Parts: sequence; C-alpha cells; structure tokens
Amino acid sequence: MNQLSQIEAMLFVVGEEGISLEELAFTLKRPTPEIYQNIIDLRESYEENETSALTLLEVGNHFVLSTKKKFAPLLKEFARSPMANRLSQAALETLSIIAYKQPVTRSEIDELRGVQSSGAVQTLVARQLIEEKGRVDGPGRAILYGTSAYFMDYFGLKDIEELPDVQKMEADLADEEEPLDLFYDRFKEEDGQ
Repeated sequence: MNQLSQIEAMLFVVGEEGISLEELAFTLKRPTPEIYQNIIDLRESYEENETSALTLLEVGNHFVLSTKKKFAPLLKEFARSPMANRLSQAALETLSIIAYKQPVTRSEIDELRGVQSSGAVQTLVARQLIEEKGRVDGPGRAILYGTSAYFMDYFGLKDIEELPDVQKMEADLADEEEPLDLFYDRFKEEDGQ
C-alpha cells in the first residue's frame, strides 16, 4: 500500500467536505511537505490519465476528489434521467436525519446511521434536496447541512415543523395489536393462543 493510494482512499472517504493537508499529514504520520508533493503527483497523474474521470481540486485549505470538468454534461444528463430519479434507501435515511436534526454535519449523520454517508449526501446535494447551511467552528470546519427550499416545495411543507412527529409514529406502532413479526402467527399457534 503506497502513500498515493492511501491519500486517494482518504480523499474518497471524506467526500465533498475534503481534507486539509495538515489532516492528511497527521493521519499518515508523514511530514506536511512530503504529503503536499504527493498531492501534486496525484493531481498530475489524474490529469495525464485520459482514461480517468477524476481530478483533485484545492478548495480553500482542503483537497477534494472530483470529476473532470469535461464530464459535466454527462453527469447533468444522468441527473435528469428517469433512472436516476429514485432515491436509494441510504439517501432516504440520510435525508430523514438531515430533515429532523438540521443543521447537521456529515460525521453526525454517519454516527447516527452507523455507516459512511458521503455518497448519499452528494446525491441529495445534487438533487437540491439539501444544502449547506454553514460551517462548524472548529477543526476542519465541517459543513452543516439542512433541507432546501426545493425539499420544502417537493414535500408540500410550509414549515419544517410540519414534518410528521416521530415520537407519535413510534407510539402508534407500539399500540398496534399485532406485532410486526413475520413469525407471530406460528408462535401464537404453538403457545395455544
């Protein structure tokens, strides 16, 4: 496992939030100038490789893995495609967390879901259902996400307070006479009920 592939893996995992040179150097336990040279080498490698759609951007003091500009028309077409209109389960879970907990960082979403959510967040941003609402004060200055005006319009909400009450939904489920268990009937018969 070489250092360039380690940097590439880190850039992929952090997603659109990117990662600072200092964070990379600290994580990889290497000097900052060495990591900076690695980033330049990786960027050049992407640019020279005609078969790669990736590029490396420097945004503020963070580095972000992205697609090359020449792929923008293709990606826009994909976003408009009826095949791309469905949201995955991961995107729906992420959207629910953002709607109820906003403003929230991607790492907070990851913690609640128990899995990495950068792909789902990117999908939701691309579909304009969520947007940046600011940044956290502190190391890394993580992006705070919240729902967009398009989200409100799409779901027919005038105010975020109109979202269904989660506690009420959970209470309604608990009050159900029949448990939501596929094997309930079989065990009921065995117990002689």
